[in-house]
Amino acid sequence: MPRPAHIAMVGIPAISHVVPSLEIIRELVARGHRVTYANDPTMAETVTATGAELVPYTSTLPVDDDAWPDDPIAAMDIFADDAIAMLPQVRAAYDDDRPDLFLYDIAGHPARILAENWGRPAVQLSPAYVAWGGYEEEVGAMLKALPGADAHYAKIAAWLADNGIDSPDALAFVGRPPRCLALIPRAMQPKADTVDPDAVTFVGPCFGTRSEQGGWTRPAHAENVLLVSLGSSFTNRPGFYRECVGAFGDLPGWHVVLQVGSHVDPADLGPVPANVEVHSWVPQLAILEQADLFVTHAGMGGSSEGLYCGVPMIAVPQAVDQFDNADKLVDLGVALRVDTDKATAETLRQALFDLTTDPQVARRLDALRTELRAEGGTGRAADLIEALLPQPRA
Repeated sequence: MPRPAHIAMVGIPAISHVVPSLEIIRELVARGHRVTYANDPTMAETVTATGAELVPYTSTLPVDDDAWPDDPIAAMDIFADDAIAMLPQVRAAYDDDRPDLFLYDIAGHPARILAENWGRPAVQLSPAYVAWGGYEEEVGAMLKALPGADAHYAKIAAWLADNGIDSPDALAFVGRPPRCLALIPRAMQPKADTVDPDAVTFVGPCFGTRSEQGGWTRPAHAENVLLVSLGSSFTNRPGFYRECVGAFGDLPGWHVVLQVGSHVDPADLGPVPANVEVHSWVPQLAILEQADLFVTHAGMGGSSEGLYCGVPMIAVPQAVDQFDNADKLVDLGVALRVDTDKATAETLRQALFDLTTDPQVARRLDALRTELRAEGGTGRAADLIEALLPQPRA
């Protein structure tokens, strides 16, 4: 068993970036390691609940999800500026308390810089797609052709050079870490067969019991359970929720759990039938373990939970990678995509019938659920991290 070590995680204050690796942090603490976690104080309660110590820094990222620009280069610039502002804060915090190993989020690039400066191993924990063979020629070339891209990548290159990093390509530094654990189902990864296995290991989603979120009891009378959730972002969609009530309210044999987020007043939904329970937030995984259908925005977290629990999905993507995720779920044979502007009560109800009466959907879900759980999850991730810890001198 490895000796107890100081392991530092560097992340950003975005819940979709923090939650996927929390169980790894919790497991490393349980194995006796001292784990520190650099993040904005807004994440303090979430971080310290794992047993890790918060190392606070001040993030410059927008607090409101709707404040992010639609332009991809402008959005990437926000992340770059945050990393640039983060680095001196994290460097100062760790300079007299240097960890044995760094872990970092896909936006936690200061960790990799410090690891290279100080001769420490570093492992990226990716909650999203990783680069595949030909990524630079396909996605990279497209990004570099956008207005403002030259200035964006020149800024990153100058930042890296100023901090002693010899990287010929800023895109490669950001997109191709030397060691990465992908915390997504391999089945969701584009062109998975071309991903470099020496750099990337797919350990799959790392779920715990989430007992701190509470449980959920399936009503005794419910023949089938349907969960509707657009996750933690982009939830201010009262019109969509009204269509869901129209589609699934009073549907014979179905009990509906409708999560509407903090922006929507349940009173705005109008009359709600007795088979529909409405909440601002729900323990999603606990419900999915008992559900028969999931209406989701197809974020990577929700998509992974749906596959992990073997639940067919109606994918209603809202932003960023959710459109690609929705298409991938459709290609896997376990979902139907219904875009928001076409998500009428009639369309949603028909999608429910189509998914739940197709035996091929059930077979594909069973196969994917087995494949995903075999990837190893939290335990395998912790084993791989421990294997990279520096060995004590004889």
